[in-house]
Amino acid sequence: MDTERTAALGLEPLLTTSELADYLGVNVQAIYDLRCDRRGPAGIRVGRELRYRATDVRHWLEALQEIQPAAGASAASPAARGGER
Repeated sequence: MDTERTAALGLEPLLTTSELADYLGVNVQAIYDLRCDRRGPAGIRVGRELRYRATDVRHWLEALQEIQPAAGASAASPAARGGER
């Protein structure tokens, strides 16, 4: 189904495993490995095929984003070392 028709029906685009791998710049096997380890985005099984909602991929990527340290925070601070004991 093309993107225009999907949007007209109010449906969210779905990515194939190959499309997701291309988007992320990784091998298809990396997507399967992430899935087996339960570290990848949620998938939808359609018959024998897997599909991924664009919003699920977006949320998964946001959850993986590393938190940037606050400006002026020192790596040697007690909080950075796990707090004082």
